Order: sequence, then structure tokens, then C-alpha cells
Amino acid sequence: MKKIAAIDVGLKRIGVALCLSPSLVSPQEAILRKNRDQAAHDVNAFLKEWAIELLVVGLPKGGSSSEEMERRIQHFVSLLNFQGDIIYQDEYGSSMEAKEMMQGVVRQRRDGRIDSMAAKVILERYLGI
Repeated sequence: MKKIAAIDVGLKRIGVALCLSPSLVSPQEAILRKNRDQAAHDVNAFLKEWAIELLVVGLPKGGSSSEEMERRIQHFVSLLNFQGDIIYQDEYGSSMEAKEMMQGVVRQRRDGRIDSMAAKVILERYLGI
């Protein structure tokens, strides 16, 4: 099985999730985004560290600002130095789903845990889990 990761690209944080076995997806520590170059560098380091072969990227479909976010996300992905396959997956509602999953577990701190849970949701959708 390929080593697969998912990212949920946001303006402040990038949620990250990993799939190293067929039925288990685990959220990782989110990447704080100070600027595009730093964030791309940190994502590249993560992908290299885990020897990721397939990257699933959350992309908003529908909604009023989806075209602008889609353009920004695709531009960010173009900054990555990633040689594996890249697949775009609809992320609609993944953040809301992540918030519901985390309710009662975590106070709604802005530490990136919800962003990485959203990446987990995106990856699970892609894998059909």
C-alpha cells in the first residue's frame, strides 16, 4: 500500500493527516502558516519525513468563495517540491464534521487540531472509510 497523506490548506493553519495502513487514518500536528514559503517548506519536510507517495488535497466545491480558495490552494500546491501523485478531494463540510467530532474533547482552541481532523475527514472520504 502507498503511504498517503492529506492536507487541509487554510489561511492560518494547514491540517495534516496520515494513512500508513489500509483502514487507519490519523491526524498529525497542524502546520502553522506564517507565510506561503515557510508553509510550503514545512509541508515538504513532512512529506519527505514520512516518504509520502500520494497527497490528497482538500478543495472546496461550491460556495461563494470557493473559486478564490481553489486558486489559492492550487497555487500553494504548485510551491511544493513533491514528486508523488496529487489528488484533489472535495472538502465540503469537513471542518464542521471535524468540530462535531472534537466537541467535548477539546475546547475550540486555535491550535490546529480541528484543521488536522478536517484533513483526516478528507482522507477518509478519499479512501472510502
